Amino acid sequence: MTPIAKRKAALQARLGDLTARLAQIEEGLDSHGEQDWEELAIERSDDEVLEGMGVSAQQEMRMIEAALTRIASGDYGICAKCGADISEARLDVLPYTPFCRDCAT
Repeated sequence: MTPIAKRKAALQARLGDLTARLAQIEEGLDSHGEQDWEELAIERSDDEVLEGMGVSAQQEMRMIEAALTRIASGDYGICAKCGADISEARLDVLPYTPFCRDCAT
């Protein structure tokens, strides 16, 4: 069994990683210079990929923040839908999940 403190530390570390990644993405999106049309078209395509990565990172950050709130309130590891315990194996794979396996499907 993984102690809550260890899960909390892992979630906080992941949140820090995502925050740094999001800052890099924003920096990449803001770093366009004066270039010809062909280079701008390539950069625009790259921007779409970066924006998608940023949206994904923001979603994961929201889920992690919600999990940290559940840890603080004592509800972590309990399914938000049915109230059953979420298995350790599921939390190992998705440490921020609010649902047990049955309710997630």
